[in-house]
Parts: sequence; C-alpha cells; structure tokens
Amino acid sequence: MKYSFESRIRYSEVGENGKLTLFGLLNYFQDCTIFHSESIGLGVNHLEQAKKIWVLQSWQIDIARYPQMGERIRVCTWPYGFKGFFGDRNFVMEDESGEPVAWANSVWVFMDLETGRPARVTEEELAGYELEEKLDMDYQDRRVRMPEGGRIAEPITIRREYLDTNHHVNNGQYVRLGQLCLPPDFTVKRLRAEYKSQARLGDVCIPEIVEQDSAVYVALKNEQGAAYANMEFCSERH
Repeated sequence: MKYSFESRIRYSEVGENGKLTLFGLLNYFQDCTIFHSESIGLGVNHLEQAKKIWVLQSWQIDIARYPQMGERIRVCTWPYGFKGFFGDRNFVMEDESGEPVAWANSVWVFMDLETGRPARVTEEELAGYELEEKLDMDYQDRRVRMPEGGRIAEPITIRREYLDTNHHVNNGQYVRLGQLCLPPDFTVKRLRAEYKSQARLGDVCIPEIVEQDSAVYVALKNEQGAAYANMEFCSERH
C-alpha cells in the first residue's frame, strides 16, 4: 500500500538560498515512513511494546531540484520487498503539478532490542504492509566504499540534539554532519549513505573526507577508527 501526505515547504526547512535543504528533504521521507507505520498500527509504540525496531541501513536519494519555500508538495512511500530481516522501501516527493522533484530507495533491518541482533520480520509486521511495485530508478550499490587517502577534519562530540527516540544519533543527523564537510557551493544531486553502527550521547565522531571529481565521500568514525556512517555526496547523478 502506498502512503502519502501533503505539505508546504516551511521557512524553517530552507537554507540561505530559500530552498529546501537536503536535511529537510530526508526528514520529509523519514516522517513519511513513520506516518505510514502509525497509520496501520505498527508505529513507534507498537514496536516499543514488541521490543523491536526498524533500523535504517542505507539511503539513496536522487534530487532533480530542491523545492522553494512556500511550495506545496506531496510525499509518498511504499515497501516493495521483505526478506529475512530486511525491508526495502521507496519514496517520492512531487511538486504541485505531480512532477517528481526527488525520489529514494532505502534498506531497513528489523532488530530485536533485547538481543541487539537482527530478527526475522514477524507475520504480524508482514501482514500490516502491502507490497507495491519497485520504483523505476537508477539503483546504486547500497554499500558506500570509502576511497583511500582521506583527510581528517575536526572531531564532533555527539550532543543531545542529535538523538532520536531510540537514544542514538538519528540517520538524518549523520547526513547533516557530513554536509558540514562539503565545499560551500556544492549542490547535492545524489546522496548515498550506509549506516554501520550507532553513535550515542557523548561519543566522538571523527570525519574523514575524500574529494573525487563530482563526488565528496565522508566517513564519520569513532575514536578507534570504525565507521558510524559512510556517505557519498554527488553533484551529478551518473
């Protein structure tokens, strides 16, 4: 089943150019999947009682253009596959004329909070979601492999404002932190993000940056060198 909601780009969601930010776009997609789950009774409270959680493993977000402040938009999402403990989900943001301005693919992992390990998706969860056709888009590798030769940027200490209801850094906040490593005039047309581990309050993220042609790779690592997230920001969609 496809789920959608309509909205209008708020002033609080735009950057200095008056357009929706990448962080704002990602939040629309994330909110849409939460709204979808809540609408069928499989939302945050349900998962909390079941001691389960859906954890985002990877994003691919392609952007045709960033909507202007005040534009009316429609955001849509649907699952297209479940296998084992994985779930696959597409997203589209459309403008008032129905033209797609951004679209995305995402991979999620169903986790058992008591064991801290992936769990097979239950029949109850599967029955709640109706699968739709996979979106026709240019699917890239869900793994983001960091090139060698990166430079190290100033460490970032995780503050409370970066956390969500799961008490770890929200997936959008990694992207927001990664964007701080981009050149000031860099416009992202494609984002790929792979989430490797969870950062919590007080943890230190050390950015590693590699610039290659039209792409900037950013890894956020812990103090031992293991990645929290690897991201690829592209100024072109190849």
